[in-house]
Amino acid sequence: MPELYDVITMGRIGVDLYPLQTGLPLARVDTFGKFLGGSPTNVAVAAARLGRRTAVVTRTGRDAFGDYLHQQLREFGVDDRWVTPVDAYPTPVTFCEIFPPDDFPLYFYRRPKAPDLEIHTSELDLDAIRSARVFWMTGTGLCAEPSRTATLAALRARDRSGLTVFDLDWRPMFWDDGSAGPTARYREALALATVAVGNLDECEIATGEREPYAAARALIAAGVELAVVKQGPEGVLAVHRDGMVADVPPLPVEVVNGLGAGDAFGGALCHGLLAGWETGRVMRYANAAGAIVASRLACSPAMPFPYEVEAALTAGAVTSRPTGATP
Repeated sequence: MPELYDVITMGRIGVDLYPLQTGLPLARVDTFGKFLGGSPTNVAVAAARLGRRTAVVTRTGRDAFGDYLHQQLREFGVDDRWVTPVDAYPTPVTFCEIFPPDDFPLYFYRRPKAPDLEIHTSELDLDAIRSARVFWMTGTGLCAEPSRTATLAALRARDRSGLTVFDLDWRPMFWDDGSAGPTARYREALALATVAVGNLDECEIATGEREPYAAARALIAAGVELAVVKQGPEGVLAVHRDGMVADVPPLPVEVVNGLGAGDAFGGALCHGLLAGWETGRVMRYANAAGAIVASRLACSPAMPFPYEVEAALTAGAVTSRPTGATP
């Protein structure tokens, strides 16, 4: 009998090297902080911070950065048993520039290939994936083989059971064929998922629709039960196949670094759905978690604890630098 996890995520991992000086281009930055990174990995961290039993399925290089990522996962309480090394490729690193409130360019170093795209179907613990209460995968996992086939195999093993979440996660620089190929891959995954989460750009890639309500309806028509459309400063829209609609405004926040807010949102979304809350409450909670991380510099260590999310919801805003924020 497989061990039961609340959340298993699958996909990207790496080392984030973020400048400790904001408002400067990389050419002028002198000091950087090193952090665990990668969207689905951060989602697992965020859910763990909220008390959920989580694991991530991914791969690193067989190098010192890979060792660091294992160390960080364990410190954050994320099971790393399915994080395996690849001899051929180094652990990827990602740099960013920080220009608050809304400009955070990312620079991915994932060449010649990222180890997390070397996940093979034969290596998957399909029993554990099948039994997890939430399985979370991303669009990046569909951009190359063998990760694409392995990701779809994991979705098929789920057979649309429990909460099977497709984070649309559109990163055009990861696709060799540019924007011409992803839509068919996304459609295949949407037919196997029960929840879809994405911003307006990602929804447009997946469905051809950019208007939020049209995008949500298109995602549902593609197969999911719940469509979550993130609209940035306009908040978040959630539409369920049964007709339920929740259109939730954002929580006011002074943004330090918007990177990672979506991953905090994702972990909190998993937490709220597992708790069985009504959809509006789930979206308000996830918005608050995302806003807290936007008020901090880093991603993974910035993920909030439950008391911090509740405090932000009670205050109606992230009004000051919360306790435990990364300097």
